[in-house]
Amino acid sequence: MASSLSFLGTIHTAISVVPVVAGAYGFVRAGRIEPHSRIGDWYLYGMLGSVFSAFGLSSTGGFNSGHALGIIALAAIFFGRHVMAVQRLGNARDYLQTASMTFSYLVLMIPGLNESLSRLPVGNPIGHGPDSPEVKLAIGIAFGIFVLGLAYQLLRLRGQRAGALPV
Repeated sequence: MASSLSFLGTIHTAISVVPVVAGAYGFVRAGRIEPHSRIGDWYLYGMLGSVFSAFGLSSTGGFNSGHALGIIALAAIFFGRHVMAVQRLGNARDYLQTASMTFSYLVLMIPGLNESLSRLPVGNPIGHGPDSPEVKLAIGIAFGIFVLGLAYQLLRLRGQRAGALPV
C-alpha cells in the first residue's frame, strides 16, 4: 500500500501525534491539560512543530483553513499559559485556562480528523474532504465530546475549589 503523504507530510503527521497523545494523557492523568507541567510542555512543543510543519503543506497551494486553525490553536495555548498572570480576571482565571487548553485540543482535532478520514483506509477512504458527511459527522462528534468534557472539567474545578474533590 503506497502512502499518499509526501516526506514533509509524513514528518508533519509524526510530529502531530505528539500533542494528540500528550493532550489525551493530560486529560486522563489530571483531568485537563496543565499548561505548565511536563505534559503541557510536550503538548505546546508538539503543537508548535505540527503547526509550523503544516505551513509547508497545502493542497490549495497557499494559506488554507488548516493553517488558520493551527494559528487559533496556538493562540488558545498562549492564552491558557498566560491567563493566570491577569489578576483582574480573579477566580475566572482557572476556568479560562482550562477552557482555552481544551479548546486548543478540539481545534487540533478538526484538521486531524479531516486528513485522517480523507486518507484512511488507503485506497478507500472514509471521507473525501471537509465537506463530506463522514468528516462533518466526526467533527460534530468531536465537538460534542468537547462540550461534555469541558463541562466535566469546569464542574470538577468548581468542586475542587469548594473542597468537595481532592486537588
